[in-house]
Amino acid sequence: MKKIAIFASGSGSNAENIINYFSNKPYIEVSLIVSNKEDAYVHQRAKKLNIEAVTFTKRDFETTNKVVDYLKNKDIDFIVLAGFLLKVPHNLLDQYPDKIVNIHPALLPKFGGKGMYGDNVHKAVVEAGETESGITIHYVNENYDEGNIIFQATCPILKTDTYEDVAKKVHTLEYIHFPIILDQLLKK
Repeated sequence: MKKIAIFASGSGSNAENIINYFSNKPYIEVSLIVSNKEDAYVHQRAKKLNIEAVTFTKRDFETTNKVVDYLKNKDIDFIVLAGFLLKVPHNLLDQYPDKIVNIHPALLPKFGGKGMYGDNVHKAVVEAGETESGITIHYVNENYDEGNIIFQATCPILKTDTYEDVAKKVHTLEYIHFPIILDQLLKK
């Protein structure tokens, strides 16, 4: 059985979707939720779903081995970023090479990089006059949103769409595809 940790900084709707998806698959266990924010709603979701949730500070991530040591102690095999807003530090990348994936709410390489998350991305897509958007699932490396792309899915953008409309379309793609792609990766 492979054990995964989901890293999230906010609401955790993707985390909950992934947990529910794997709840009846005996070869994968979502063992842990890791956040950098004590007040993130993902902690409430974890409690409801009976998943351990922990918080580490930005300093813990950036200047100590606390996070790596905790994950190793829990026998975590794979890390999923689902709305996690901190840059993944080198010590985690070194311990989990090609075992950390992220979902980005746009079609990379467009609309990626520092500060490009959530509504910031959807607003930029609409302002640029794009005719499509989507999701990108990719491996994590030392740079924001630059790891090797694993999967992309697209949705059309109408001229009348607001950034909220785009967000809804993109969330639908996330909920459909993210667990399935993770399942395929973890079966390898």
